[in-house]
Amino acid sequence: MGDFGSRPGGNGEASPARVLPLDELLRGQSRLGSLASSRRVSVLEVLTLIGLGAVAAALTAFVDLHLRIPGHHILFAVFPMALGFALVPRRRAGTLMGLSALAFTGGFGLAGVHPGGVGALTSLLATGPLLDLSLRWGRGGARLYGAFIVGGAASNALAFVVRGTVKVLTIQNTVGRPFGGWWPQAISTYAIAGLLAGLISAGAWFHFRGRASGLPPARPPEGE
Repeated sequence: MGDFGSRPGGNGEASPARVLPLDELLRGQSRLGSLASSRRVSVLEVLTLIGLGAVAAALTAFVDLHLRIPGHHILFAVFPMALGFALVPRRRAGTLMGLSALAFTGGFGLAGVHPGGVGALTSLLATGPLLDLSLRWGRGGARLYGAFIVGGAASNALAFVVRGTVKVLTIQNTVGRPFGGWWPQAISTYAIAGLLAGLISAGAWFHFRGRASGLPPARPPEGE
């Protein structure tokens, strides 16, 4: 497949290579063969990120593990999006996956498919951007694992707040368990699920220590 190039457009707009810059450290810790072989953004990379955003949305909408554990749906968001970072190690990749998840969730809704509960939807849509932020801090080694753990925990914390707010504002707490009986368990399960989802996803797709020396350096775009 082709690529999108790397130079700004004639009107000064940012090119895909500037919007999705290559992260060499992230690429060096991936357990998988990276699709990003240069600073140019390929069509395959973009389609991969869009596809994994769709996978996260589909898991949230269609898969029910019947665990009865508040907050466990965070794994459906973090795991495929961590895979996206492993295959396409670029900054802001999470935001693109999040936008894809939003678009597919909307499509499911228009098709009459229940896209998931408000807590699950919150973590689905927040995980990508939050991982983008946390990975700016997690620059290799244990900090990379920590970044995924923080991103998962932060996403589920936001989901807990949104879910709890809906329960409080719903007349007579008619959505699921009443807030008073829900939050003492949920406050811990949301936190633990977020932490574990980040750790499991990081361990599945990334080495604990980088292997950058075994990878070819990124090729600079033509004309530089």
